[in-house]
Amino acid sequence: METQTSELLKKVRKIEIKTRGLSNDIFSGEYHSAFKGKGMSFSEVRPYQFGDDVRSIDWNVTARYNEPFIKTFEEERELTVILLIDVSRSESFGTINMMKSDFITELSAVLSFSAITNNDKVGVIFFSDHIEKFIPPKKGKSHILRIIRELIAFKPKGTGTDISEALRYLSNAIKKRCTCFVFSDYLDEGYEDALKMANKKHDIIGIRIYDPMEQELPNVGLIKMKDSESNQEFWVDTSDKKVRLDYRTRQQQLNYYFKNTFSKSGVDMIEIRVDESYMKALRVFFRKRGGK
Repeated sequence: METQTSELLKKVRKIEIKTRGLSNDIFSGEYHSAFKGKGMSFSEVRPYQFGDDVRSIDWNVTARYNEPFIKTFEEERELTVILLIDVSRSESFGTINMMKSDFITELSAVLSFSAITNNDKVGVIFFSDHIEKFIPPKKGKSHILRIIRELIAFKPKGTGTDISEALRYLSNAIKKRCTCFVFSDYLDEGYEDALKMANKKHDIIGIRIYDPMEQELPNVGLIKMKDSESNQEFWVDTSDKKVRLDYRTRQQQLNYYFKNTFSKSGVDMIEIRVDESYMKALRVFFRKRGGK
């Protein structure tokens, strides 16, 4: 038990060092500009200066001191960030650099450190074909390290994927508006209505993580395969062109559904391959969203 705990802490530390550095070096300003606060709140009054907007004059203070004063405002910066993370068994797939689940762990850690650097709260919802665990949003480094530990060590009970259920839970559990990153390979359909409803209340960003080796079956003859989500085993003749075509068509249908559903719903989305840099993909997205 002590050995397992020690190994877990080493993994947490390794991810912390890598992702915190990336967050500090790259996202300090880009995260801030990409995700706006709740609005503007009154800060203070100060003497009027040439060029100030006359609409900001505080007439009560001006009358009291017999000289013009204006109200100043500042952005209400604090946000709540929710990581809605698919922990179904399909996330354990990986053929190139790392499993999709490991990729999501690093990506989630980068966003979490970016959030707390900007004094935002971070919470996590793990889901499969049901809600697995909810970690309420909090601030602080110790909270982020707890999230990373859970990302590494969490063992889901469910095997499938139900994105609709996850989005409905988000809307019910988080009362105030939040920024929510939905991490999944999106091997699911039928979540359009739930996405539209959730996006009315929250700021949703879909992040599709995928391995290019999943998109097509290689021609390697008769092989025994296992569905990671249903545990069902079956034989597949990959030398059969129709089998390979049907598989590719199904993958393309799921990919199209993801893109089309998010686009029609007006929800931002990012697609990242596990053999590509998530930092590059996030940076492009942040700059586009921040208007740079």
